[in-house]
Formats: sequence, C-alpha cells, structure tokens
Amino acid sequence: MMADAERHVSRETSERLDLFEALVHKWNPAINLVSKGSLPHLRERHINDSVQLFDIAPDGVEHWVDIGSGGGFPGVVVAILMFEASPGTKVTLVESDQRKAAFLRTALRETGVGGNVLCARVEALDPLKANILSARALGDLSLLLPLAAKHLAQTGVAIFPKGRTWQAELQSAKSEWNFECRVDMNKIEPDAAILSIQGVSRA
Repeated sequence: MMADAERHVSRETSERLDLFEALVHKWNPAINLVSKGSLPHLRERHINDSVQLFDIAPDGVEHWVDIGSGGGFPGVVVAILMFEASPGTKVTLVESDQRKAAFLRTALRETGVGGNVLCARVEALDPLKANILSARALGDLSLLLPLAAKHLAQTGVAIFPKGRTWQAELQSAKSEWNFECRVDMNKIEPDAAILSIQGVSRA
C-alpha cells in the first residue's frame, strides 16, 4: 500500500475510508476533530498522511496502539487498513476526551472494523506492550519518548510524524534519551519527517 490510499487498497477498504471521511465531516462542527481550514483537504492532509504511517510499519504487528487518537488519525485509518491486511492485529486507540472517544467508537462501529477505544490519559495507563506506538500531533519528543519507554514492547517501534523542525527536536531528545531512529521523509508535507524509534531508554 502506498500513500494514495484510494488507488492501492481494495474497493471495500476504499469504501470504509470514504465512510470514515464522511463521519469526520458530520461530527467536526460539534467537536472540532480537525481544523476547519484542513477539512476541505481531509483525504490528502489527514487520511493519506495516516496511510504513510501504516506503510512504513514493520510486518507482523500484533498490537498497534495509537495515543491521543483525537479524530482518528492515524488510529481509525490504521484499523481500517489492518482489517484487510492483518485482521488478527489488535488495534487500541487512546483518547482522554470523552466526546472524541465516543466519535472513535462510532467510527469503528460504522466502518465495521475491529478496535478498542480507551478513554483515559495515556500517562495513567498500565504498560500497553505495543508492537507499534503511534502519535500524530500529540506533542514533542520530550513528551512522547517517556510514553514510548513505558508502553512499547521490548522490540516495539514508535512511529511519530514530526514537522519541519524535526531535526532540532531529534537532536534535543538525544541529550536525555538513548534510542535508535530511522527517518522517512513525509510524502504529503514538504520538509516534514516520520520518525521510527526503538530501544528507548534514559541517557
């Protein structure tokens, strides 16, 4: 699967993505799932951007955890893609806002895919032992790396998309943390990157 989700998935998966897109449009005025300015570009800016994270994840994922799931990016998109590609994979979405958690449950139910929504602060949860831990626009690495250290399985990978200042953020994080990092450039947003991080421990 490539970044253009519409061209590279089955008709059934494409229909589920269309349904999810419609649900975001329906719910957005009430609970602000995405910014009003990005709503007209929802497929490219949010859905296809989320597909990129799925594309670079390693094979054989048993448990994918998305934290700060918000409007379902990438969590619901991952759940939809996993339903076809790897139906045995467990997908957990963590969202502390009750209204957004209700939206996530609705999106999973109406698209007919598996997934578990935890309405809680991720800091308060017991270790989730994720093979993949994703977070999109949740915070900088100083916030994300302690969560990765807690919630990743021993050989797990954290996938964090970062904006144009990703290099400075990565350099700053290395003063406090030990980790291995692979960098994939973002195909949707120029100068942005997707960081795949593992082996996280305090420096």
